[in-house]
Amino acid sequence: MLPFLRSALCTPLIVVTTLSLSFTAQADTRVTYKSATAGTAYYQMGVELSEAIRQGTNDDIVLTLEESQGSVQNVMEVMARQGNYVFTTPPALVEQAMAGEGPFAERQNPRFQEIRGLFPIPAITMHFILAEDAGAVGIEALEGKHLLIGRGTFGAREAERYLTLFGLEESVQIADAALGSGPDALKNGQIDGFVTASSYPTPNIIEVAASMPIAMVSLTDEQIEMTGAAPQTIPGGTYPGINEDVHTTSLPVMAYTTSQMDDETAYTLTKTFWERRDAMAEETAWWGGITPDQLANMAGTLHTGALRYYDEVSVEVPESLR
Repeated sequence: MLPFLRSALCTPLIVVTTLSLSFTAQADTRVTYKSATAGTAYYQMGVELSEAIRQGTNDDIVLTLEESQGSVQNVMEVMARQGNYVFTTPPALVEQAMAGEGPFAERQNPRFQEIRGLFPIPAITMHFILAEDAGAVGIEALEGKHLLIGRGTFGAREAERYLTLFGLEESVQIADAALGSGPDALKNGQIDGFVTASSYPTPNIIEVAASMPIAMVSLTDEQIEMTGAAPQTIPGGTYPGINEDVHTTSLPVMAYTTSQMDDETAYTLTKTFWERRDAMAEETAWWGGITPDQLANMAGTLHTGALRYYDEVSVEVPESLR
């Protein structure tokens, strides 16, 4: 065959192959997932969820993690985000954003009305950690201590509220530092304890407890009732050296997106999450406590794609979410 003819015959094949590769490269759906700072339980959940979605969709959906300074920031970014944006937050913040209240009072935006729910995430659990070899202790053990509680997060606000509620605000010294420095500061003796709000087991607490003795504050039933928050029990043995059950409080957390996400993507994300939940729970215990009943804690409405999945598998969805 003449060289120029061979070249001419091969050209269409090259073009077709190039186009095919181009379409394949563009076939995956990119989703931004924003949850928490690196090193926290919620960031680790994002890593695990990203891998679960990748495996469950054969790479058709790719979750890209972004660090966050907290749930308020996650909701605020709805104002500017375009396309497939997924974020985690307590439902109460979604209610406040939609109503223009709380941290959103000065930054009201119609985009907040576009927030739509997908599925539950393990609840935020309050952890009060002290550098003591004492197991579970009462909240009075915080008296006279130097605590790091962070800045601007739910955990920091809740910790301040509890200190005031139980008359400890005058006797506890608050460290002026970011929450992420808490474990190292505790190990270095710069603080007596730190407070963090994340699902259990929390990686940075496991890391600290593996290298030094710690104590954890356990509240009485009466104290939990005084907080007005949901009760949460951290089973004994969850953290090294804490053999007793620790009674504390928690806050529901949900994964949300916006109405800009197309129905098929929302459907596939939701379906894959539930289908991969048991496999995730085998790797990390915190996923095992997630049940469809927790949808009752969601604020706003479900994304229509997510709702299609729940209806398809006969999950009872509250009318308020439809």
